[in-house]
Amino acid sequence: MTNTKEIITQLKLVREERGYSYNDIVNLVEENGSYVSKSSVQRVFAEGSEENSFDFEKTIKPIADVLLDVYGDEETDDLDTKAMKAMLRYKSQRIAELERQVKTLETDIVKVKLSNHEKLEAEREKHNKSIEFLKNQIELKDKRMDMLLNAVQAKDARYDQLNDKFTETLLNCPYKKEK
Repeated sequence: MTNTKEIITQLKLVREERGYSYNDIVNLVEENGSYVSKSSVQRVFAEGSEENSFDFEKTIKPIADVLLDVYGDEETDDLDTKAMKAMLRYKSQRIAELERQVKTLETDIVKVKLSNHEKLEAEREKHNKSIEFLKNQIELKDKRMDMLLNAVQAKDARYDQLNDKFTETLLNCPYKKEK
């Protein structure tokens, strides 16, 4: 299977065979409707660049499109070149498919997040209403307890008054037996 290392090696061979400068390659890429900076071209063709990692879609593919004429099968291409071109076309198609899948998944994720957010908001509102109801119940209970406490205190005060009057009446009673 052809990988990026093999593609870079093939690009270097084609550049050497055709005698292209870095500027020539930049210009060819621009004429083909893409853009790769001169510094990126230099990095691709630098010594040992096969071991570096490059953004295939933004760097390697535009250069390969112009140097290897990926989308044109020529009778003069050898089997390795035809295989390389086929591999590049396959990679480009696969990348496009994956990008579509990513967009679809991102859309689905946004929909799920929105749905979850709406559910959470509904639950939050329900719980807030429940909390408000319970606060009102507590307030009502507190008022009733205050009312009952006041009634008990009034009863105790009345009891104390009556008890004081009874005691006073007993002590001051004219019919009280003296010993």
